Amino acid sequence: MELNEKTLGSELIFDGRILEMRLDNVELQNGNKATREYVCHSGGAGILPVTNDGRVALVKQFRYPYKEVIYEIPAGKIDRVETHLEAAKRELAEEVGGLSNEIIELGIIYPTPAYTNEKIYIFLALNTTFDKQKLDEDEFLDVEYMEYSKAIQMVEDNIIKDSKTIIALLRAKNYLNF
Repeated sequence: MELNEKTLGSELIFDGRILEMRLDNVELQNGNKATREYVCHSGGAGILPVTNDGRVALVKQFRYPYKEVIYEIPAGKIDRVETHLEAAKRELAEEVGGLSNEIIELGIIYPTPAYTNEKIYIFLALNTTFDKQKLDEDEFLDVEYMEYSKAIQMVEDNIIKDSKTIIALLRAKNYLNF
């Protein structure tokens, strides 16, 4: 069976600063018509900073949609003028003051494929050194350094709930030698 849907028309419902919302009319494989509501997003990049002694740097940030503080890897939206690697390096510097010359791409994730086209590119930064954060004026977060094993335990204990962070921590295991 060919798994596909044909777009018959598309309407822009909302055009915001970081995303668009669209309503598309589609034709299904069986010829029936349906609608698809979805969010268009330029994509993001996240990076897991690891020191040479095996500590990771995670950020704690209040996330309004969940109304709670969550642990995350440094991450952000990809600007139109930068590559996903440039975005990851920028977020590393901004959010944790990090710098690394050993960056490994860990892959792409689709965080919520049912209603958005967002792709997040995940990276690992080895032997990261840290300086002063360069946060945006409306960005408030704390950096927490911890052993990699503690971060993995926090995933197991459902303390770390953010999907990009969980995936980065699990995929990084193959590149860590401690």
